Amino acid sequence: MSDLRHTINSAMKTAMKEKDAVSLSTIRLISAAIKERDINARSASGQDGIADEEVLSLLQSMIKQRQESSRIYRDGERMDLAEREEAEIDVIQGFLPAQLSDSEVDDAVAGLIAEVGAESIKDMGKVMAALKTQYAGKLDMARASAVVKEKLG
Repeated sequence: MSDLRHTINSAMKTAMKEKDAVSLSTIRLISAAIKERDINARSASGQDGIADEEVLSLLQSMIKQRQESSRIYRDGERMDLAEREEAEIDVIQGFLPAQLSDSEVDDAVAGLIAEVGAESIKDMGKVMAALKTQYAGKLDMARASAVVKEKLG
């Protein structure tokens, strides 16, 4: 079992012991999503589950979904539901590595542009693929995409 999966399982046990309902339900959702991806990976390619990079990507997707839901709930003046989504975001973020600062994202993008030999916006896909591989879970891909566009455009 990978370190990330072990951390998630340990956090679930801790949440059960502490009777932390929000954390427990969120961690159970994370575990279910990981298991679903593991099953799909096994049936599609014979792999024994997904890699930690894919788990980190999954966690980021879960955060984005909850941010959107929170925004919709706030627009609909359902503060109780918005706060629940934000509490889940906090739990999920606890499993992600520290996020890169804006200057670190700029440096990473500039370095990868040079590394892959990107010269125009047509090469954006190469840069984004390298970013996903090397910085999984450490940066917001939407923010990184904007930086890549700015530097290549």
